[in-house]
Amino acid sequence: MKTLQLLRRQRALLNCAPVSQNLLADRSMRSAVSRAHVSDQFANQQNFDRAVAALVSLIPIPPESAEWFAEKDLLRGSKWTWKRMVRNPAVLAVSIAVVVIAGVFAFHLVGRLNDFPGSSTARKLLTVAGSTRSVMLDPVNADAGTLSDLFFMKHGLEHYDVPAEFADFRTIGCRVFDDDESRRIAQIWVAEKRMQFFLFPAERDIKTGAVQRFPGWRYVHQEDWVGAVTEHSGVCFMVALRGREKDLAPYVSGAKQ
Repeated sequence: MKTLQLLRRQRALLNCAPVSQNLLADRSMRSAVSRAHVSDQFANQQNFDRAVAALVSLIPIPPESAEWFAEKDLLRGSKWTWKRMVRNPAVLAVSIAVVVIAGVFAFHLVGRLNDFPGSSTARKLLTVAGSTRSVMLDPVNADAGTLSDLFFMKHGLEHYDVPAEFADFRTIGCRVFDDDESRRIAQIWVAEKRMQFFLFPAERDIKTGAVQRFPGWRYVHQEDWVGAVTEHSGVCFMVALRGREKDLAPYVSGAKQ
């Protein structure tokens, strides 16, 4: 049975054997041709194939068909130049995908480099600012700087002080609530450009419990809201509004992205 299968395989290879011995790149093909080389039938078939190939090569190619062939030697294959590779749809698709992935990675990397202790909490509070309505706060008509006493006496919150830059802003309302990590958050709504203030505990080192401080003001962004955050006495203060950094720039000095 194995011998019969072998003979069938060799016969199939001989039926498609090239007319030139120089094109025998496959080992099985070379073996089959070598064994059949002494056969008169195979020699006659080879001679007939060469004659047909020579006759076909003499047939002129019509001008309208010649432009289909970009290479002189089509049988040997065409060389892949870099220009042709760039125009290949598969290569182009892979290149675009790599560029997009690299862009997303760079975007997240730059965002991480600009992070500071408490930046994740600040972004969550910007989402809270976007969903807050004035009826959710207790009405308060006073200077924002005076609410630190209210936060201390009513809620026991120490150092929840509004910085001097915003202490004179008139308030519309305020409230104190717990976030998803049970941290006490103070929220103040002021009349100036419908700004919202947030005071929340600063991040602390897990091992030592020390406050993770950062100097000056830092910007954070979430959707169409922007905030500027600073830290003092273990409490972070953020001023937030719907807009861009240039809208906050007149109110804070030296803020960093």
